[in-house]
Amino acid sequence: MNIIVNGQPRTFESGSVYDLLCSYGLEQKMVVVEIEGAIVPKEAWESTELRDGLNIELVHFVGGG
Repeated sequence: MNIIVNGQPRTFESGSVYDLLCSYGLEQKMVVVEIEGAIVPKEAWESTELRDGLNIELVHFVGGG
């Protein structure tokens, strides 16, 4: 399927939000997932299936000083 992640087109096999995060190595990080303008709660990552054409924003937090 074709999706847009952080403004960039990406081809991704079918799967869940959790699968997408794993593909970026972000499944254990502090991440906010937004699909079509709505935040997906962490509890719903595994049950939220992705579909063709979705616009997804992934924001992960980086500490520093």
